[in-house]
Order: sequence, then structure tokens, then C-alpha cells
Amino acid sequence: MPNSNKKSKKHKRKNHCDKNNDSTGNLADLSSNEDDINIMNEDFEKLQVDKPYQVKYSEIYGRYLVASRDLKKGEKLIETDALVIGPCAESLPLCLGCYVDLINVPRKYYCPDCGWILCQKNCPGYHTPHGHSEWECQSFKEHNLASFLLKCDEKDIRFIFEAILSLRCLLMRQAEHDKWIKISEMESHNKIRRNIPTLWDRNQELIVDRIRYQWGYKEFSEDEIHTICGILEVNSFEVGTNGCRARALFPEAYLICHDCQPNTTHTDDTLTHKLHLRTTIPLKKGSTITLSYSYTLQGTLKRRDHLHESKFFWCTCNRCKDPTELGTHASTLLCPKCTNGFILSTDSLNQDADWKCKKCCYAVSGKSILILLDRLFDELEVLDPNSIKDYEEYLKRYANVLHQNHYLMLSAKHSLCQLIGRSDGFLINELNLSQLQRKEQYCRDLLAVVNVFEPGMSRLRGIICYEMHAAMMMIITREFENRTINSNQLRSRLKEIVKLLHESNDILKIEPIGSPEYSMSLAAQDALKKMGNI
Repeated sequence: MPNSNKKSKKHKRKNHCDKNNDSTGNLADLSSNEDDINIMNEDFEKLQVDKPYQVKYSEIYGRYLVASRDLKKGEKLIETDALVIGPCAESLPLCLGCYVDLINVPRKYYCPDCGWILCQKNCPGYHTPHGHSEWECQSFKEHNLASFLLKCDEKDIRFIFEAILSLRCLLMRQAEHDKWIKISEMESHNKIRRNIPTLWDRNQELIVDRIRYQWGYKEFSEDEIHTICGILEVNSFEVGTNGCRARALFPEAYLICHDCQPNTTHTDDTLTHKLHLRTTIPLKKGSTITLSYSYTLQGTLKRRDHLHESKFFWCTCNRCKDPTELGTHASTLLCPKCTNGFILSTDSLNQDADWKCKKCCYAVSGKSILILLDRLFDELEVLDPNSIKDYEEYLKRYANVLHQNHYLMLSAKHSLCQLIGRSDGFLINELNLSQLQRKEQYCRDLLAVVNVFEPGMSRLRGIICYEMHAAMMMIITREFENRTINSNQLRSRLKEIVKLLHESNDILKIEPIGSPEYSMSLAAQDALKKMGNI
């Protein structure tokens, strides 16, 4: 789905699965070291002191976080360094020091100690704890890991890089034992994952066999390696911006519950990847702290499928329970048999349920709906990502099939919000009045839904507010020049623009310095200064 300004949602811990399904889900269960277990318990007791959150436990969620007091929107909940960072699954070759994409590095540099490929001689992550550490370098040298890079093809090199993070976690057992203890108590859901042959067998072939047999790390058992694979699949966050993409494990943050209408947002520092997690709305004491493990601008069928496949649970949050998706109609189809009829799932918590028109009772099977959604999604995916014309034709083509707020329509509108005003030949000062008005309307349509799914200080809201202000400002400038707007209308529109700029700045100024979102906040500040007191 087009999401060029969307921070990728994270690979986070699954909290909505019955704990009885997996009684041996973490490395702590494989350990007989009572001191290690005591350290874990002491760590979680410390979490309860002087924190804006408390750790709670339930049979449904396991451990999870709640607000320990009333919290304001934008309040910082967690600020923590990563326990470990490394390449994502099927990653393109990355520098193991700073995680920049090596495909775009013109001249490669090889570590003088172990021979592994890095970005440059002065890589900021060379021999640092969160990069290509000294202990990792020494282990790579002892096992001659660099030689395997020379023997692989373009496809296999992705799997080599994918295995690196699992190996890093395992090596920490000796190299950084305190961090290892925190990692080892995370959930892996081995029992569930073992019953998914495509996942378990893939990990066996590409990670377990590679680390233990091909690379020669016989000191780690197959169970230990599989458990680390599960910990990473369930608990890791994607990190990085500006050509840097990796995943990381963080203490504390992995305990946050999922919800498809989250009340927190997070960023990570550009260089250190320290995690900053904040509230997006005010929270009352005792409220469950949540984030979304999936992309919020996705429909319930696909969102629940993704969560089940990647996090091993079926979501039953309020949004998933409601066929109208909290009144937004983000999954609603239009009835082909009657006028103004909406086709909705008869049971949105049942993936196989029939869908029916609320007006004439026209029915469609759940399987047919999935086939249709897949086809329309595939059409959207193959559009030229820089073509305004293609996206607008898509909207027209399916205007009688999909509700205007359907997630596929919103995806096209999301792309148009960013393309119109920023593409060659369609820069903001080059647009005619009709194009500007369409950009504004796309932003309004998108914002109306995002206000429900990601209320408050969410990154996506900040971006849309900025894009919407740009269109509105150009429209009233044209109207003022053509004398088609009166003073009351002008003042009203300017007040709305100022409000949008303040919202955009307040939200995006906390993004990492140097990121596109942070640059947008600076532009919003500059625009507010130029507008003065309105």
C-alpha cells in the first residue's frame, strides 16, 4: 500500500493470545539459573517505581502496561536504548555498523579484523555496542563468516543478513549477559509457531541450520535458535529513517498491548535508535497503554489476517468488532443491487462470515469479498507510484464499488495528498484551482478517518494537516487575487489554516532531527511566523 511518509508499523509483542497456548514460550523456561530469574523479577519490580505506567497481568494479555496516573496527550512514556539491533527479515545488504543500505554505497569497505562488508572506514557503528561490536567482530573472525558472502547469490545474501540478528542475540549470552537476560524473558510462542510448518520449517532451513551447521555455532541448540527467531518475530520494532532500515528489541516497550485504535506513537533517534514512546491522547489512570502492530489504514479482514499470521492472535478490539469500523466504513462496499445500500460483514470477528447489504439484504460470501479485495489491491499496487492520473482514475473506476472511505480508496487518496503539490509539473504553485481543491478534499477525506483510527498526536495526522494547509493557503490566495472571497470567509479559512499548522508542528517536531517529518515541522513553524497573529 502506498505509504511513502508513513513510519512502518512495528513488529511488536503479541499480547492478545491466551497464555495457556504456550507454556514454554521463552528462553527463561530453558534456563536453570535462579540468579537470572531473580534478575528478571527485580527488573520488573523496578518498572513499577516512578514510572508513568505500571506492569499488570491478566490471563488473556499476560503482562501489559497501564497508566499509573492521569496522562496528558504527548506525554513521554518510555525512553530507552535498544537491547539489540540488526537487519530485518529478507533484508537487502545493510552495513552492520550503521544499517545504511549497502546497495547505494558506491565503494564497499571490509572490516580489517573479520572481513565483513561495511559502508566505509569511518562507519559510526564500527566496534560500538549497537553496531558491529568488538565481540561480534571477533566471533565472525573465528568462524570466518565473511567467506560465506563470497559463495552466495543475490537471493541468498538476504537470508544471510536475516540470520545475523538471531546470531547477535545468541552471542549476547556471553558478551552482554544483562541484556541477554532481558531478551530471554520475552515471549516467543514456540508451541504456536511449531504448528505453522511454513514458518517453522523456513526458520529451520534459513536460520537454524545456517547458524548451527553452516556457520558452526554448535554451542546453541536448535530450540534456542528457534526461540530467538520467535522472540524477534513477536517483539521486534522496525527502526531507522533516511535509507536506514533495521529491527530492534527494546526493554519495557514490548509489553505494550495491541489495539487497532492505538493511544501511543513512537519514534527512534536517527543515529542511536533510542526509542521514544508518547501518548497521542489523554489517558486516565488505569487505562491500558496500546499501540498498533498493523497498518491502521487497512480494513478489518486484512488487518486481522496480518495480525494472525505475524503475531499469532485474532484481534477482538472494538474496531474489529464493529462492521462499520467505528462508523468510518473503512471496509464497506456499495451494493450493486440497490441505491445507496452498504454491504457489511455479518460478523466481523469471523473471517468466513457472509457480507450483506443493510438495505436490500443482497449477500456475498466472505471468500468472494477476499477475492475482490485482493484483485483491487493488486490493481492499486501496480499503478505508477508517481502518477496522479493513475490514482485519480482508480478512484473514479471504483467509486460505485467501494465506499469513499474504504481503505483502498483511502490508500489512493493518501498517495494523492502527497503527489499533488510535490510532483514535477504539479508543484503547489503550478496547480490550477481545481487541482488545489481536489488535494484539499483528499486531505479532508483522509483526515476524517485518521481522526478516528489515530486520534491526537499521530504522525499521519501531522503530515495530513500540513498537506491540507498547503492546498488551502494556495486556494485562498487565488480567490483573494480574483476577488471571489469576502473578508469573513478569508478570516475563517486563515484561522483553520493556522490551526492545521499548529497541529502539524506540535506533532511532527518530536520526530527525529533530519527526518522528512521533522523538516515538515520546521516548515510549519516558518509558515506560522510569516502569518503572524491571525
